[in-house]
Amino acid sequence: MRSLLTYTAARLGLFAVAFGVVYLFGARSLVAILLAWLISGLASYVLLSKLRDQVSISAVRRMENRRARLAEAAAREDALQEEHVREADEAPAAEADTRGADGARDGDGEARADDGAPTDAEKQDPGAPAAARKS
Repeated sequence: MRSLLTYTAARLGLFAVAFGVVYLFGARSLVAILLAWLISGLASYVLLSKLRDQVSISAVRRMENRRARLAEAAAREDALQEEHVREADEAPAAEADTRGADGARDGDGEARADDGAPTDAEKQDPGAPAAARKS
């Protein structure tokens, strides 16, 4: 960032000097500005090549750092997502192991001792939690 500010200040300085010289030779208003812009552009191309290269190098370095951080963050996100998918795939298998012989379960996730048919309390209020139906 510092090299960019230095380069910009040098360009503005060259423009100011070129404008002063053109103004002293009698050019006024828009003609003076256009001539100063042209002269300062040509002068900066020759005189400020090292500063321009430094700005370019620092810009490339910043972009590479951003790309590396982005790739690292994407890799972390992929790892978390794969872990989440793996856990989701393992959960049904673990749930199947905890079921009873007939596979019926009550509202608490415990295996039911009966044939899996709803009880009278479940028939009356199927949305009620199992703990409320047991009492």
